[in-house]
Amino acid sequence: MEMKNKPPFDEFEVERTAKTKMGARLESGNGAATELQEPRRVKTSRVSKQRIPNWGYFLFVLLAAFAVARTLQRGVQSAKTTQPPVRPVLVAKVISKDVPLYLDEIGTCAAYETVQVQAQVSGQIIARHFQDGADVKKGDLLFTIDPRPYQAALQQAQAQAALDQVTLKRQTELRARNVTAPQDFDTAQANARKSEAAAAAAQVNVDFCYIKSPINGRAGLRLVDVGNIVSGNTGSGAVLLTIQGLDPIYTDFTVAETDLALVRKYLGGPNVKVQTYSPDDKIPPRLGDLYFIDNAVQPGSGTVKARGVTPNPDHAFWPSEFVRVRFILDTIKDARLVPQQAVQISQSGPFIFVLKPDNTVDLRPVKPGQRQDGDLMVVESGIEPGETVVVTGQLALAPGTKVDPKPYNAPNGASDQAAASKSAM
Repeated sequence: MEMKNKPPFDEFEVERTAKTKMGARLESGNGAATELQEPRRVKTSRVSKQRIPNWGYFLFVLLAAFAVARTLQRGVQSAKTTQPPVRPVLVAKVISKDVPLYLDEIGTCAAYETVQVQAQVSGQIIARHFQDGADVKKGDLLFTIDPRPYQAALQQAQAQAALDQVTLKRQTELRARNVTAPQDFDTAQANARKSEAAAAAAQVNVDFCYIKSPINGRAGLRLVDVGNIVSGNTGSGAVLLTIQGLDPIYTDFTVAETDLALVRKYLGGPNVKVQTYSPDDKIPPRLGDLYFIDNAVQPGSGTVKARGVTPNPDHAFWPSEFVRVRFILDTIKDARLVPQQAVQISQSGPFIFVLKPDNTVDLRPVKPGQRQDGDLMVVESGIEPGETVVVTGQLALAPGTKVDPKPYNAPNGASDQAAASKSAM
């Protein structure tokens, strides 16, 4: 029963447990006690008192510097890899000069003069004095009709005229002496004049036997040969030859009714010209004057007929030949011109890449105008004369892109342009 009331731990047990946790305690016979530390705690205390050598610090700094250097090197290599390459491009300067304002049309040439040579008297052709298709001058002999009947008639008329002149002279003397009647004098005078007219008419018929060219031009194919009998009437059967004047020559073309407002604005001005081009560009263009413009729009085509006069001294243009016509209306002073390839089109509209002094490019919206001779194009706004624009290689460009510019040479640099364009793509 006493055991039940005993506490679970007595004071001696509690004290011993605490001492055991703190360390071992040795008791001597004289009551002195020696406290022993745990081996693990002693070892830890000794390690914590050891010092790190100086070479350890140096090694740590060296490893840290190497790690930083490697990190920076990788960053530079990554930046070089992501940086876009320098693009090769061809560039040209913006030039300024006077250029025409024009309309391009399709036209045909027409002979300045067309003459159908006809026989004025009837008879047999006894000679031909030209080659078919030859150039003839005004007054050149073409055909000869047998003149003998007309020469005989001329001689007869001349004889009658001479007789009438003698009669008139005699009547004049008698009239002066008042011997003859006034009626006889008047009759003699009338007969003299009549015979003179008959002789002149006979001379004209003789002249008509020698058919001559009435104009300068080119002879066509003859319609009669030597030995044919021709009639002196004016029917189609009396046409012997057709001659067409080729210098100057007409250039016929049409103007669309949608361009009439622009044409009327400059019509009558000093700069209105008609320039004619051959279809194959083998002949230099000829500059002429506007000769005629119609006063009504053609109902079926919605166009207005126009005609220019073009010099043609070498007969390079022929009648009915198709030609290209440039209807020049005015001259644009100090227009800004760039190669046509420099103007690009995007969803926002036309633009041009302009080269900056640091060899980077800037994108400029522009307003293009008409194309001019060669590969030049007018730019109405967006650039200034003297600036440098990119002509080829725009496909891989963006604002701020670094480029390697090379001069653009349109006439002789075709191979270089193709190579630069291929590299830029």
